[in-house]
Amino acid sequence: MSDILIVDDERDIRELISDILRDEGFSTRLAANSDQAVAELNAAEPALMILDIWLKDSKMDGIDILKQVKRNNPEVPVVIISGHGNIEIAVAAIKQGAYDFIEKPFNIDQLLVVIRRAMETARLRRENSTLKRGEARAAEMLGNSAPFRRLREQLDKVAKSNGRVMLTGEPGAGKEIAARYVHAQSPRAREPFVTVPCATIEPEHMEEVLFGRETPERGVEAGLLEQAHGGVIYFDEVADMPLGTQPKILRVLTEQQFQRAGGTDKVRVDLRVISSTNRDLSAEIAAGRFRQELYDRLNVVPVAVPSLAERRDDIPLLATHFIEQFHAAQGLPARALPEETCAALKAMNWPGNIRQLRNVIERVLILGDGTGPIQPSELEGQNGSTSTSEALALGPQITSLALREARELFEREYLLAQINRFGGNISRTAQFVGMERSALHRKLKSLGVVGGMRVEEELMGK
Repeated sequence: MSDILIVDDERDIRELISDILRDEGFSTRLAANSDQAVAELNAAEPALMILDIWLKDSKMDGIDILKQVKRNNPEVPVVIISGHGNIEIAVAAIKQGAYDFIEKPFNIDQLLVVIRRAMETARLRRENSTLKRGEARAAEMLGNSAPFRRLREQLDKVAKSNGRVMLTGEPGAGKEIAARYVHAQSPRAREPFVTVPCATIEPEHMEEVLFGRETPERGVEAGLLEQAHGGVIYFDEVADMPLGTQPKILRVLTEQQFQRAGGTDKVRVDLRVISSTNRDLSAEIAAGRFRQELYDRLNVVPVAVPSLAERRDDIPLLATHFIEQFHAAQGLPARALPEETCAALKAMNWPGNIRQLRNVIERVLILGDGTGPIQPSELEGQNGSTSTSEALALGPQITSLALREARELFEREYLLAQINRFGGNISRTAQFVGMERSALHRKLKSLGVVGGMRVEEELMGK
C-alpha cells in the first residue's frame, strides 16, 4: 500500500509534493482544508499522511486533524510540515502521535527519507502486532480422506475471493481452523484475523466489544471490528449473537463503517467476514431468534465442515499430529500409535469431533505409563467409547434377551463398529471380519444395518 494523502492549503506546495512522490512510484490524494481531509480519510485509509499545521479557511487546524487521525486511524503515520516551525509546535505534534515534523521550505531528499521510514515503521508495527496474536502462522489443515479433500478444495476456491463465508458443522469439527485456513490462503493473510466468540460474550457487553467505546477517562478503546481492519472478522457460533446487535452488524456489512459507543465520529473498516454455526439457522429465523437479512448477507458462500465420523480415515494422522504437538509444547512422551490402536480409535464414537480426539490423546499421554506404544486398552473409559464395548457390558440390555436376540445385537454392534473403523468401506470391512462381500451385504441387511454410515451409499454404488 503506497497511497499518500497530502493536506496543505497552498496549492503549489501540495501539487509539488504530489508530483515528486508520483515520480517515486507513490500514488497520492490531495486535500486543501480539513473538510476535504476528513472526507478523504473516510473514503479510504491512506498508507501515510503529510499534514500542514496551519490551514486557512478550515474548521480544524493540523493538530486537530492529527488528533482525529490518531483516534480513528491509529495505524496511519502522519508527517507534519509547517512554515512556522518552532520547538513548541514540533513537541506538541509528536506528543499527539505524529511520526515526524519537517519545516518549510523542506529538503526533498529529507522528506522522502522520512516518508519511507514512517511507512516501514508502520509496516513493522502491523507485522509485530500480528505475530503477537499468533495470526501470522498458516492454519494447519490435516487429512487425506475424500470428505476432507473436498472441503479443502472448496476452501481453496473461497480463499481467492473476498466473499462472505458461512461454515456449518458439529461442535469441535474444526470450523475455526477452516476459517483460519481461508485467511492464510487469501490476499489478506498478512492482516489480522480476529475472532468474535458470540457464545461467550455477555449480551449487554457485545456492542462495546464489537464497536469499541470512547470515554473522557480512558479515551478511545478500539473494538474487535476496528482491530480486524484490513483483515478477517470471524463470528464464531453466530447464532448466539444477541438479536439487538444483529441489525447493527447488518449495517456495518452494508456501509463498512460504524460509531464507537459514546463516540460521534464514523470509523471506516475494510473487512472480510467469515461466520460459523452448529445450528440450523433456518429454524432460528423461523423462531424469531435470527434475522433473515443478516443470514442472507453472511451466507454468500456456504461451506459444510465434515464431522470426524465422516472422515475416520484421518483419525490416525490427526492423533499422531496431536502427539507431536503435546511432545513439543508440554514435553509429554512422543509415543507411537500401533495399527491396532489406530483401528480402535477409528471405531470409537466421537460426538465432540476433533476437539474430543485431541483431549483423549492428551489424557492418554498424561496418565499413561512409560513411553512405549499406546495400547488399545488405554483407550477404555475415554469419552469416545466404542459401540462394541458398550454392547459387551452384560447389563440388562443383554441379560434380558434370549440367546438368539443377544447374538444378533452383538453382531449388529460389532459390524457397525467395524464399518465405522473402515470409514464405511464394505470391501475392507468384509476382508477384516473374514466374510465374503456378498455375505456381509446379506448379513447387514438381515440385521437392519443398511442405511447406517455410508453403507447405503456403498451398496447403491456397487
